[in-house]
Amino acid sequence: MFCVYGGLFFLLFGRFLYIQVTGEVEGRPLAAMAQAKYERENVLSADRGRILDRDGQPIAEDTLSYNLVAILSKKASDGVKDKTKMRHVTDREKTAKALSEHIDLSYEEILELLNRQDNPDVYQVEFGSAGRNLSHEKMNQIKALHLPGIQFVKDKKRFYPNGMFASHLIGFAQKETQKDGTTKTVGQMGLEKTFDEILTGENGKMEYESDTWGFLLPGTEEKVTPAVDGSDIRLTLDKTIQNFVEDAMNRVQKEYSPERMSVIVADPKTGEILAMSQRPSFNPETKEGLSSNWLNEAVQYTIEPGSTMKVFTLASAIEEGVWAPNDHFKSGSYTMHDTTIYDHKRAGWGYISFLEGFQRSSNVSMAYLLERMKDEAFIGHLRDFGFGEKTGIDLPGEAAGVLNDVGPVERLTTSYGQGSTVTPIQMVQAATAIANGGTMMKPYVIEEIRDPNTDKVLRKGEPEEKGKPISAETAKTVLDVMESVVTSEKGTGKIFDLEDYSVAGKTATAQIPNGKGGWLHGTNNLLYGFLGMAPADDPQLIVYVNVHRPKLPPGEYGAIPVSKIFKPVMENSLKHLNIRPDEEKEAKEQITLSDFEGTAADTVIKDLEAKGIKPVVTGGGGEVTGQFPQSGTSILPGGLVILKTEGESVLPDFTGWSKRSVLAFASLSGLTIEVHGEGFAASQSASPGSSPGGGAPTVVKFEKPDRLHATPEEPSDEEEEYPLD
Repeated sequence: MFCVYGGLFFLLFGRFLYIQVTGEVEGRPLAAMAQAKYERENVLSADRGRILDRDGQPIAEDTLSYNLVAILSKKASDGVKDKTKMRHVTDREKTAKALSEHIDLSYEEILELLNRQDNPDVYQVEFGSAGRNLSHEKMNQIKALHLPGIQFVKDKKRFYPNGMFASHLIGFAQKETQKDGTTKTVGQMGLEKTFDEILTGENGKMEYESDTWGFLLPGTEEKVTPAVDGSDIRLTLDKTIQNFVEDAMNRVQKEYSPERMSVIVADPKTGEILAMSQRPSFNPETKEGLSSNWLNEAVQYTIEPGSTMKVFTLASAIEEGVWAPNDHFKSGSYTMHDTTIYDHKRAGWGYISFLEGFQRSSNVSMAYLLERMKDEAFIGHLRDFGFGEKTGIDLPGEAAGVLNDVGPVERLTTSYGQGSTVTPIQMVQAATAIANGGTMMKPYVIEEIRDPNTDKVLRKGEPEEKGKPISAETAKTVLDVMESVVTSEKGTGKIFDLEDYSVAGKTATAQIPNGKGGWLHGTNNLLYGFLGMAPADDPQLIVYVNVHRPKLPPGEYGAIPVSKIFKPVMENSLKHLNIRPDEEKEAKEQITLSDFEGTAADTVIKDLEAKGIKPVVTGGGGEVTGQFPQSGTSILPGGLVILKTEGESVLPDFTGWSKRSVLAFASLSGLTIEVHGEGFAASQSASPGSSPGGGAPTVVKFEKPDRLHATPEEPSDEEEEYPLD
């Protein structure tokens, strides 16, 4: 016995001696095992950087969320005597039924997860995407059910408080599982992806040594490695203006269901992008509406711009010294070699001035201007405007577009916006030269990138000149001509006139390539656009709108949906920026009619015309014996006043008159007039200047406003352009 116990003692002693000398057990270091047993580590989660608007309002930020967990193992309830306080799921059916009413999983799917309780190796289960990123409100609702075994783990999620808001620009980020099993928020598209490394923070940790129960051991200290939050990106976007854009686009989307739309709002003085959006779009919070198109179309999608390109053809002609607004040309068609191009009204308008040609958006007028300035010089000017190369905007994947400089015919079609391709952001950059006295500004969208940990600015956006493609005098002339497109009776842009601000602009109707070497046809298969600046004398904003293939109801033309975006966006944005309305627009509200009865008609006519009001006399002259509207009525410049005088009544030209004005004329003149239709006067059975005798009625036909410029010969002000024939 002595030998046996003595041998065991020496064996045990040898083992102790070995462990003491080597510090290892079964090849594992004891110190490390002890450290692992008593050392605790908590992860300090870093915040992903915020994306903010120009005023510091959040567009994307991290927010607290909760992940739902069900504890299945009965071991979790060991030692708990009160059955109402069990820490594991005790009633699977009840739990599944209750949870199915709060998360996006069915009763059967939840029950299948909970039935894993029969596997002793399963301690807990999660509920996939349906149980992740729950809001604080949803967490409280589930907590109030008092379901045993249902717990919540705090987490962070990416939050987009504005919903559908510049979504293709901002993009989105979401959780991804890493190789080590941890999850990380990763940018998937837009700025979230481009600046993922800058936005991503670095988690910290808190290390300490504890006893078996987790309490800090005496004589030890916590070691804290603080989290480093990601950098914040502040944009040039104005949240209010962006919302104006989103709201207007939503209305047009609902009413016309276009294939796609894009809008850019920019400050021409600095190049700052104040709003940028497109349709179709999506809600980055819910991913609703997210399609296969992840392109930011303002920057990455090229189009044939149509007649908005004529702005830069005009500017080139002025720079070359060949613009003569009062010279005349034969409109309708123009032939070069074996190619004939046409105006949107194929028959043309006869011999018209170049100024009228621009107002009417004549393709032929551009052809004759190109002939005067030579096509090589024209392409050189377009390159000066930045077409054919990237703007360098601080956004990824920018397209350069293609200037079709193959030959004379291609340069000809480019002069009116077909054949060559551009991006919307290129059009806006080029337009800054027109609005900014000849100086072209590089567009940018990032105001600054700031490290919130040190408050250090890592990157600062600044206005940057891209050159002077035209002189200040040329820019002023182009602005004046563009303003006449909106103010002239012959202009295609009358529908874009604003209530309180003057507008310089250019409409566009472009054919869309069909992918087979030709173009799509029909009013519902065109691109409609408008490039507008306001106020016209010193533009503070540029708004560029494109609407592709809207579903137009009978009688409407493409400028209508475009105007329903441009007008509210431009008008509301200028007021938001406290831009003073034009003085002449303000004066419109101050004209009040006097009582003209007993006053010589010639005197009244002269006075009204001086105020911009159109007088119409029913008789041969003399004193005024009646009037419409009555004295004390407020009237806008350009309005109509009917004066009753003695003598035989003659018919005026009723075109454009309201039904109320025509009936008032009938009452004051005593003539028999019959009205048919609704809207405004479009035609009359007796010619202006005639005096119907024998009591024969004059028939005046009325049409709705959207049909006044839509005839079989001329579908609209600018309904269809023919690049080639």
